[in-house]
Amino acid sequence: MKHFIKRYVKVALALSFTCVLLLMSCMEVFASTIQYEISNTDVTPIANESEIDITAQAAVLMEGSTGKVIYSKNANQELRPASITKIMTLLLIFEAIESGQITLTDSVPVSEHAASMGGSQVYLEPFETQDVNTMIKCISIASANDASVAMAELIAGSEEAFVKKMNERAKELGMMNTNFVNCYGLDTDNHYTSAMDVALMSKELIMNHPQISNYSTVWMDTFIHTTKKGQSEFGLTNTNKLIKSYQGITGLKTGSTGLAKYCLSATARRDNMDLIAVVMAAPDTKTRFAEATKLLNYGFANCSIYKDTGEGLVFPNVFVKKGDIDEVPTKVNGTFSYLCTNGMNPADITKDIKVMPECIAPIKENDVVGQITYYYNGNEIGTLPLVASSPVGKAGYVDYFMKLIFKYF
Repeated sequence: MKHFIKRYVKVALALSFTCVLLLMSCMEVFASTIQYEISNTDVTPIANESEIDITAQAAVLMEGSTGKVIYSKNANQELRPASITKIMTLLLIFEAIESGQITLTDSVPVSEHAASMGGSQVYLEPFETQDVNTMIKCISIASANDASVAMAELIAGSEEAFVKKMNERAKELGMMNTNFVNCYGLDTDNHYTSAMDVALMSKELIMNHPQISNYSTVWMDTFIHTTKKGQSEFGLTNTNKLIKSYQGITGLKTGSTGLAKYCLSATARRDNMDLIAVVMAAPDTKTRFAEATKLLNYGFANCSIYKDTGEGLVFPNVFVKKGDIDEVPTKVNGTFSYLCTNGMNPADITKDIKVMPECIAPIKENDVVGQITYYYNGNEIGTLPLVASSPVGKAGYVDYFMKLIFKYF
C-alpha cells in the first residue's frame, strides 16, 4: 500500500510540474523552418538556334512537366497571337469547371454581343442556348469567337470582366510579355503575347487539364443549333492538321490573322513526356505545321523525362514536441521530374532524404517537414518536399497525464 501511495505521489508531482510548464509557455510557434520553392520553368534553352532552322518570327519548344525550355527563338518578343489567345480562354473555362463554378451540362445563353462576333465563328444566334460541353467543342475545334464570348459572359458576367481575369491569370503564370484585350484573338491595339508566354499557358492547360485533348484532337464533329427557326446541324472541322498526321499529338490551338500571320501551339506526348511547340508569325500555314513538327521531332529525339514519386522509398518519422503523439509519419508531396538529354543516364541520378530533427505541435497534414534532394553526377538537380502524412494535435492535460501513466506503469 505504501509503495502504491509513493508511486501515486510521484505521478501527481510530475503532472503538476508539467502543468506549470504549460502555463509558462505563452507562445509556441510551429517550427516549419524548411521552405521549398521549386521552379517549374527553366528558360535557358538546351538547343542553340542554329541547331533547328526555324523561319517563323518566334518559336519555343518546352517540356511540360518540368517547364524546361529546349529551344527558343525571339521567345519574349511581343507579337499578335490571333486565336491562340483562346488557350487562356479555355484554361479559365476548365478552371471554372474544376472549382465547381460551372459544369459541362450547364446551359450557356448567347447574348447579342456574343452573336455579333466576326471572324471564325459557328454562327450562334441571339438568345440561343448551348451547354458548356458544346461551347468547348466549338472553341477547341472550330475556334469559335462567338462561343468564346458567350463562355466569357457566363463565367465573369461580361467579356470585359473575363479579359481582366485573363490578364490576372497571365501574371500568375509569369507571362511577362502579354496583354489581352479580348478573349478570342482578333487583331486589336495592345493585344499581344509572346512565344514563351503561349508555351506557359499551354503548359498550364495540358498538364493540369489533360481532358482538353478530348476536344482539341477531334478532327470533325457536329452540333445542333436550336432557335426559333427550328433545329439545324452545324459541322465543325479542326484547323490543326497535325492531329491527323503526328504521332502522340494532344492538341492544341491554331491562330491566324492578317497581322498575326500564322500561329500554332502544338502539343504531343510520347514515352510519358509532354512537349509544347509554339510557332508565331510564320509566313504561311504550311510552314507553321512543318516547323512545329520539326521542333517536336527534335525534342522527342534528343530528350527523355525522368520522374520519381518516391515509390519504394522508406521515409523516417519526425519527432513531435508537445503533441498528442510523439512522432508523425512522412510522405512525398508531388512528383519530381527532370529532363534528360542525349548522353545522360537516369540511373546516375541519386537521392538524399532528410527530415527536420523535430517539430512543435500542432502540425497540419501536408505541412513540410523534410525533402528529397536529387543529384546527377554529384550536382544538385532539384528537390521534392516531404510532408506530414497526418495531423498532430497540441497535447492537452489528458495527453500529458496518459504519457506519464504509460511512463511510470
